[in-house]
Amino acid sequence: MAPNAKPRILFIFTSAGENLQGGQTGWYLPEAAHPYYVLAPHADIDFAAPKGPNPPVDESSVKTFTDDESVKFLQDPTVKAKLSGAKKLTEINPEDYDAVFYPGGHGPVIDLASDPLNAKIASEFFRAGKVTSAVCHGPAALVGATDSQGKSIFEGRSATGFSNEEEGIAQAKLWVPFLLEDRLRSLGASYEKAEAWGPKVIVSGNLITGQNPASAKPVGEEILKALNA
Repeated sequence: MAPNAKPRILFIFTSAGENLQGGQTGWYLPEAAHPYYVLAPHADIDFAAPKGPNPPVDESSVKTFTDDESVKFLQDPTVKAKLSGAKKLTEINPEDYDAVFYPGGHGPVIDLASDPLNAKIASEFFRAGKVTSAVCHGPAALVGATDSQGKSIFEGRSATGFSNEEEGIAQAKLWVPFLLEDRLRSLGASYEKAEAWGPKVIVSGNLITGQNPASAKPVGEEILKALNA
């Protein structure tokens, strides 16, 4: 990063608009909006998604979250332009960025988790020592990422993400191909969680993960702290 230049952050959204049961899904509104408004005054932010422009928002999150930042995010001309101009993953060069962030929603478990190009991109960020971050179901986008030894980036590290308990409360276990808590544990993570829907953020080296929607703003704050360190 050039002296006095703003850091550059890549938000990678899901392109999956349907869950395994045929219900509508996508990226979860506050999990993009809250970190965005923490980071946007201090960084240049680009959006990307596997299919590029206009990644689908989870409509239930639009109904549920009517806080100022969530409402503003959908109406913000700058954000609208970033969403409509979202890059495809084939257009992304991790060398152009200082950090990557994955908002949640059930979508990432459906597409990003099994996308080999996404795994390659996430691995490149992590191996370069750059901030590699995600919230809620977003860490599902990192399950294919590996360190320079070829091991999962979760092996031997503390991490969090949407819990089995929360998935059960949401009655959503059949919506996704795997439960994130189980997958993180199977990859060797020391999985930690707060009580259901309570905020939990874990910083483990350059890996930053948050548990649920309440953790989204604190994840943004930790990303900013890491970029300023």
